[in-house]
Amino acid sequence: MTTENFQFTLKATDGKARLGEISMPRGAIRTPAFMPVGTVGTVKAMYLNQVREGGADIILGNTYHLMLRPGPERVARLGGLHELIRWPEPILTDSGGFQVMSLSGLRKLDEKGVTFKSHVDGSTHHMSPERSIEIQGLLDSDIQMQLDECVALPAEPKEIERAMELSLRWAERCRVAFGNQPGKAMFGIVQGGDQPALRIRSAEGLKQLDLKGYAVGGLAVGEPQAVMLDMLNITLPVLPTEKPRYLMGVGTPDDILKSVACGIDMFDCVMPTRSGRHGLAFTRKGKVNIRNAKHAEDMRPLDEQSSCPATRDYSRAYLHHLVRSNEALGGMLLSWNNLSYYQELMQGIRKAIAEGRYADFMAETQDAWARGDD
Repeated sequence: MTTENFQFTLKATDGKARLGEISMPRGAIRTPAFMPVGTVGTVKAMYLNQVREGGADIILGNTYHLMLRPGPERVARLGGLHELIRWPEPILTDSGGFQVMSLSGLRKLDEKGVTFKSHVDGSTHHMSPERSIEIQGLLDSDIQMQLDECVALPAEPKEIERAMELSLRWAERCRVAFGNQPGKAMFGIVQGGDQPALRIRSAEGLKQLDLKGYAVGGLAVGEPQAVMLDMLNITLPVLPTEKPRYLMGVGTPDDILKSVACGIDMFDCVMPTRSGRHGLAFTRKGKVNIRNAKHAEDMRPLDEQSSCPATRDYSRAYLHHLVRSNEALGGMLLSWNNLSYYQELMQGIRKAIAEGRYADFMAETQDAWARGDD
C-alpha cells in the first residue's frame, strides 16, 4: 500500500518479534525487512529487476560514495537516484557515518562535521550534518539517516561516550536540516558501543527528537554476537514501539533471526553479495563454500526447492567451475542465490510471526542449517 505520508503499522507481535509495514509514496516495505545494499547505485553483480523479483521492497544507497561519484548535484540533474538506476521503489541512504570509522585514516573530525580525503582521487570533501541531509535530498532518498560517528569495538568508554554525545548533537542538526518533508523520513541512530548506560542515554536523547524511525548503529563492528544482542535488549525497550527500528549493517542469517526476536524491524548488509562474489552460498541447509573440491563433479543444484533460478537451475559443478575460473557469472549467480535466500528467510520470518510460532520457526531454521545437506 502506498500513502502520501510515511506511516508505520504494527500488525502483530510474537514475544518481542514484530510484524509490520511501512507505507510511503513510492511503495510499502514489509517488516521485518532485509534491504540489499546498493552502495553506489548498484546492488553489486545484480540486475535490479532480479533484486525486486527476489522480494526486496527497498534498497540502500550510500551518501559518502555517491557524493564522490557521480556527485549529488549531477544525480539531481539526472532526475534523482530512482530515475538514474531504474528503481521506482523506496531507497534508504546511509549518511556517511560508517565511513567515519571505516576510512578513519582518510578523515578529520570535529564538531562541525567530517573532512574526508577521497579514497578515489585524494580530493578533499567536507560533510557536515546539514550537508549530509542536503546530499540525501539531492539523491531524492526516501529514508535519510542522520550523520553520526560510528566507533569500532573494542574502544575506551570515554571515546565511546564522546562519539555518542557528538552523534546526538548531530542528530538534532540533521532534524532541523531535514525539516518537514511529506512522504519522507529521517531516522536517528543510537550509538554507545558496548556500554549499556550510554546506549540508554543515546536512545532517550533521540526519542526526545520525535523522529519517524530509529536505527541502532555501531554494532557488528568487532564485538561478539552476544554483546550485540545484549545491547539490543537494553536499547529497544527505550525506543517508541510505534516507530520502526533498524539494525544497521547486520548481518548473518543467524544474526537476523536472533535480532528479530529482540524486536528489530529492518536490516541491511553487504554479506549476501560480498560472500557470493567470493564463492560462498547461503542456503536453507546452511552455508556452502562452492570453491571446495567436493563440488567439482556434483550435479545437484544448491537447492532444488528454491524459486530462484540461480539456486535451482545450475549445478554445483558448474558454479564451482565458474568460481574457480574467476568468471564473473559465478559471482553473479551466487549473489542472486544469496539475496534470494535472505528474502526467503524474511518471508518465513514474517509468516511465522503472523502465525504466532516464531520460536518454533527459529529452532527449525537453525536445525536445518546445522544438519547441512551433504
